[in-house]
Order: sequence, then structure tokens, then C-alpha cells
Amino acid sequence: MALNPTDRRILRLALPAAGALAAEPLYRLVDTAIVGRLGTEQLGGVAVAVAILTLVIGGSNFLAYGTTQRVANRLGAGNTPGAADVGVQAFWLAAIIGAIAVPVLVVFAEPLASLLGARDEVLEFATTYLRISALGVPFVLVLLAAEGTQRGASDYRSPLIVLVASNIVNVILEVVLVFGFDMGVAGAAWSTVIAQMIAGLVLWRLTRPYTAAARTRRPRWSEMAPLLSAGRHLLLRVGSMMAVFTGATAVAARIDDPTLAAYSITMTMFSFLALTLDALAIPAQTLVAEELGKGGTGSTEVAERSARLSLRIGFGLAVLLGLSAPLVSRLFTTDPAVISRATAGLLILAVVMIPGSLAFSTDGSLIGAGDYEFLGRAALAYLVAVTPIAVIVLMFPELGIVGIWGGLLIWMVLRAVVNLRRTHQILGTT
Repeated sequence: MALNPTDRRILRLALPAAGALAAEPLYRLVDTAIVGRLGTEQLGGVAVAVAILTLVIGGSNFLAYGTTQRVANRLGAGNTPGAADVGVQAFWLAAIIGAIAVPVLVVFAEPLASLLGARDEVLEFATTYLRISALGVPFVLVLLAAEGTQRGASDYRSPLIVLVASNIVNVILEVVLVFGFDMGVAGAAWSTVIAQMIAGLVLWRLTRPYTAAARTRRPRWSEMAPLLSAGRHLLLRVGSMMAVFTGATAVAARIDDPTLAAYSITMTMFSFLALTLDALAIPAQTLVAEELGKGGTGSTEVAERSARLSLRIGFGLAVLLGLSAPLVSRLFTTDPAVISRATAGLLILAVVMIPGSLAFSTDGSLIGAGDYEFLGRAALAYLVAVTPIAVIVLMFPELGIVGIWGGLLIWMVLRAVVNLRRTHQILGTT
């Protein structure tokens, strides 16, 4: 398939999007790597705190997705002041949510960590890390709102540069505070907060050209309400998807330790490969919304070309992973039982990449079309549909990781088929 101008538009945005997606998780990855050298209890405490922070930040992703769609749509319609209004109100909403989240996380840090199973020293470290890290949450929310505003204006380069720079700052500060000043877990948390503060403020400043035409700088409920509505549906979507993977982890844990270890390996690979597919889905959000704002038929071509590009990459990832599955398993472990299970899981994951490529790309197109309610309800329906598979695997544990990833394959196929039909229905794709 030769690349046409639409393909090049998508890929031009996908490359910096991939870099930004990879850069964002590095904050916690660096924390985990450095804290791991302090001790098992410290590492366990940070893991528990990060799980709580991930829920808060993941539930706020609508500040990026919803803002991207609305800014791009209004710019496509030639409504520059309206697009600027969306950006301003997204920042107000980030500030309001942050003002609520910080005291909740600080006051309830210990009971929340305890609820996730932290005890004794692990609980102490988790509480320390969570209370300090809570101070960075408002700046992460501002960062999400800024990314949404910039993506809506097709500026994918600025977030990438800022996120890479802030991660470098985080690494340097963390080494100095943790080892130089012997601050331990608290040093790891403070370095990340400082890096997030810098990234949030810099990105906020860089969005000024995109919000300069705003008709008001005050909070306006009429502009925040659509973002909150999108957030409600996107939260249902994210929650349902997290329930699928959390449930799969719980099933693996109840079979045996080698299966759980193998599932951890396969999920690590899935998370890594998903960044590639997501990098193509995010430009679809911007371009579909922009074309719909113009009122033309360009959104159909964007959705179709995005799906085709993603499918080609999905096939490539499937072949690459299928051929390298035995080697990849050995990179993570030397246990023969884990290697055999992980290899089987990775072979199924290779197949998952094909419907997954369509599920991701059509998710992006549907978000660009503002079809949030469908995405939320559909995600819940997929969860309900695959729950019986989890029950069957628990009843017949000999199915092992093949049963688990077989269920996830069915889940992904459902997402791809239903999403394709929906994009055809609302965008007229073939």
C-alpha cells in the first residue's frame, strides 16, 4: 500500500506521539529502578503507591482525549476563539480536580495503601511516597490538559520535547536526592514531583498561543460540562479495560506461580507493543475531529487510512513477536516452566496484535468523532462477555496461560469487530 498525503499526515503526528507515550511512564519506571536498590520493602511501598496514582491519573485522561477532540473539531470549523475556550476550561477543570485530589490522597494515603494490601514497613513507605507524590498530581493534570490542547492543534512536538527533558531532570534529581542526600523513598517522590511541576508549567506556558483568542479566562460551566460528560464515559471505558487485565492477573495467580510469572512477562510485552498502536490512534483523534469540524468527508479517509496503517504495523508486530517468542521469554527468566508458558502466551499475543491494531485505530477515530458514550458502554459489554471465559479457566486450571490469552484474544476480536461496524455507521468507512 503506497503512502498517500493522509498517510503521511498520520505518520508525521504518530512519531512524536510515540515518543511522548513512551516518555510519560518513565517517571515511575525510574522511581522503581532506583528505589529497588534501597530494599524490598521500599520497592513494595512504591509499587502500591504507584498503583493508586495510576488510577487517579488514568481516570483523568479525558483531560487529554476530550480536549483534543473538541479543540481539533472547532479549529476544523474555523472557530479559533471556541477552540481557545476549550483549552482554557480544560485547565480550569484540571485545577479543580487537582484541588480535590491532593487533600484526599494526603489524608487517606495510609488507608488507601492498606486497602491494597500494604503492611508494616511497606505501608509506611507507601504512605510516604503517596503523600509527597500527591503534590505533583495537579501538575500532571495540567500537563494532560496542555497535551490535549496541543494535540488538538496538531502540535505533537512540544509535549515530546518537554516530557523528555523533564525525565532527564527527574533522573538527575532522583540520584542526587536518594543517594547523595540519603532521602530514600521521599527523595524519589520529591524528584518526580519537581519534574512534573516543571513539565506541567512549561507545557501550560507553551499553550498560550493556542488559548490567546479565548473569550474569557474565567471558569465557564457550559464549556467544562462536555469534558466532564466525556470523562464519565471514558472512565467507564478505562475502568472496564483495567478490570479485564486485573481479572486476568487474578486468574493467573490462582493457577500457579509459573503461570503468574509468565503472564507478567506477556503483559509487559503487550504494554510495550501497545504504545506503537496507540501512537497511530492518537493522530486519528486529532485528524478525524478536525475533518468533522470542516464538515467534509475527510474524516472517512482519515479513519480508513489510519486503520490500514495500523493493520500493516499489527501484522509486522505479529510476525516479529511470533518468530522471537522463545528468545523473548528467555530474556526475562531462566525457569523452564515459566519459559514454556510465556512462549505459549507470547505466540497468542502475536495473534492478538492483528485485531488489536484495528481496535486501537478505530478507538482513536471514534474518540475523534466524540463517540464517548458508545466507547464506555461497549467496553463494559466486552468485560461482561469475557467474564465466563475467566470462570472456565478457573474451573479448568490446566488451560493455563493459553486459556487466559485465548480469552484476551476473543476480547480483542470483539473490540475490533464492533468498533469497525461503529466507525462505518458514523463515519461511513468501508
